Amino acid sequence: MFERFGRSGIDYVPFRLENSRLRFRGPQPDLSGPYCAFLGSTETYGKFIARPYPAQVEASLGLACANFGCLNAGVDLFLGDSALREVCARARVTVIAVMGAHNLSNRFYSVHPRRNDRFIRASAALKALFPGLDFTDFNFTRHLLTGLRDHAPEAFPAVVEEVQSAWLARMRQLLRGIPSRTILLNLAERPAPETDLPLGPEPLFVTGAMIDRLRPDVSQVVECRVCVPEGAARLHGMVFDRLEESAAQGMMPPALHEAAAKALIGPLRALAV
Repeated sequence: MFERFGRSGIDYVPFRLENSRLRFRGPQPDLSGPYCAFLGSTETYGKFIARPYPAQVEASLGLACANFGCLNAGVDLFLGDSALREVCARARVTVIAVMGAHNLSNRFYSVHPRRNDRFIRASAALKALFPGLDFTDFNFTRHLLTGLRDHAPEAFPAVVEEVQSAWLARMRQLLRGIPSRTILLNLAERPAPETDLPLGPEPLFVTGAMIDRLRPDVSQVVECRVCVPEGAARLHGMVFDRLEESAAQGMMPPALHEAAAKALIGPLRALAV
């Protein structure tokens, strides 16, 4: 059964690194000795999850695992934080969970520098591609992309191609800026056949071919895909308030955190020595 508590029942103990404006899930890790760093979005942060996969890896390895996952993060978030990149440079290994390609600025639209799921403005090129569309209606990237697809389906592939190109360039920049060993974690659910995915599977717009193009820039790629049932079954082990149940349905379930930890332990043990 899932558990319900007031205010989700989890004290995330948020903290900041010195000289960083980002808030991470605590408790604050001890970085004075050897450690591994974990970068990622909401999945890595572990919203509604008592022990997200970085904590499970730490318990198995006996090595400090610093969770630097951020809610709704895109690649831009980590590229814009020099303090965090310095921490990653000192890590034995940095694990980067693949983030969707939609939450980053590109030639067509800009996102908030720290809340990457927030749509800020459309470029002249996007307005020309989708004439007649009122962009003031959109506040979030997914809402924007759904609106673009519905307004002009024939023009939408150009947007997908652009965000994919921007994602590849930013990921290369991020990976090449980390001098320590790196693991790229492709973490996703294998959707059930009846699942409705309006914009496509997660990580959004990231294909296997795109992952392959990044292999020369990482020490290892770890693939982790698990089929998780929908409905109440996916909430098993999650901790949330009654009013948060709908939001919890959209989060990565505990089963996928467990699978990610198991998939990472071997590669990390080999690379972190």
